Amino acid sequence: MDFDRIREKLNILADAAKYDVSCASSGSDRTNTNKGLGNASHMGICHSYTEDGRCISLLKILLTNHCIFDCAYCVTRKSNDVKRAAFKIQEVVDLTINFYRRNYIEGLFLSSGIFKIADYTMERLVAVAKKLREEENFNGYIHLKSIPGASDELMYEAGLYADHLSVNIEVPTISGLKLLAPDKKHEDFTKPMLKVKNEIVRFQTERKIIKSTPKYAPAGQSTQMIVGASGETDKDIMYSATYYYKTYQMKRVYYSGYVPVADDTRLPAIGSQVPMLRENRLYQTDWLLRFYGFAVNEILSKEHPNLDMDVDPKLSWALRNLYHFPVDVNAADKRLLARIPGIGMQSVEKIIKARKFRRLNWDHLKKIGVALNRAQYFMVCDSRHWERRDLDAEKIKGMILQTSSGKFRNQYSNQLSLFN
Repeated sequence: MDFDRIREKLNILADAAKYDVSCASSGSDRTNTNKGLGNASHMGICHSYTEDGRCISLLKILLTNHCIFDCAYCVTRKSNDVKRAAFKIQEVVDLTINFYRRNYIEGLFLSSGIFKIADYTMERLVAVAKKLREEENFNGYIHLKSIPGASDELMYEAGLYADHLSVNIEVPTISGLKLLAPDKKHEDFTKPMLKVKNEIVRFQTERKIIKSTPKYAPAGQSTQMIVGASGETDKDIMYSATYYYKTYQMKRVYYSGYVPVADDTRLPAIGSQVPMLRENRLYQTDWLLRFYGFAVNEILSKEHPNLDMDVDPKLSWALRNLYHFPVDVNAADKRLLARIPGIGMQSVEKIIKARKFRRLNWDHLKKIGVALNRAQYFMVCDSRHWERRDLDAEKIKGMILQTSSGKFRNQYSNQLSLFN
């Protein structure tokens, strides 16, 4: 084996894979059997994140960065002058096993550029997972990136060997896809999604009757959108995300800020990289939609098509809808409690349990974990000494931002004092 060449391939194809952020590994419970290698159950996958928030717990590589498409936003597009490489199937298998034995990784995240046709590429991705499972008896975590346009037969086989499948929708809107990736069709992305969704439902139903039915993609499927490449608003992005959650039962939708990779007139200018804060606000909104009972049109509208970068989306909604407040935490239902800025779902559950025994005051709420620097302006409790009801939205926002910046300055000063 030419180790220098393998190392060179690894450098090229690991670097090319860094733009894909949809590599979360939770949700699988594949356990080790017959003295096999690895375990994806419970703590078998440990998350580790880079400074910019991307998961690095898996061996994350492309099978190849050769590609037949010329998508404007993609670093591996065929017209880009980059160094190309391709792994052989056995090379990926060997790398995974050797890295796992050395405790470098907990599993494999495998994507690929498209060479020849979609099915040829997808067939090779499936072959890697099949070899790991059947020949190496590898029970660790495997995430395969589905290739747009891959056949139903290959998607079915992929789900038998992989814990998680994902196909990146790439651009949030159909019009944006036509502009930036004219060689691709929207149905090339949605067809594999639908197949995976239907197979997950079918296998789950069959397992209720026949316990020996194998698991199919037990960690589900996800997708990823590039944010800021085609001028879409946050409203466009969140409506698209909601559609994919509902239609294809996505486990997660990931949002990746556009990183300029080429000087193309269809794209934002070089140097106009999407800030991480916008990604963060989109994830916060995603969380509110999935777990807090919000609808997209409550947070984003024609009048407010983009998220506020100064404050989180729940606080922004509350400031625009002050007529809902103040909420009595000793009487309000779960839905209303969850809409108070500074109160998370865990705190909501604690409040509901605690108020069965007594009426709650500010001290109780602070011990429960409520962020009073925000919540105090939107609720009442069994205390009356700190209620400000004469403030408008701008004053409340200013006071919260002032408190937050002061807290940051204090933390920064404390950190500096450690070094003095």
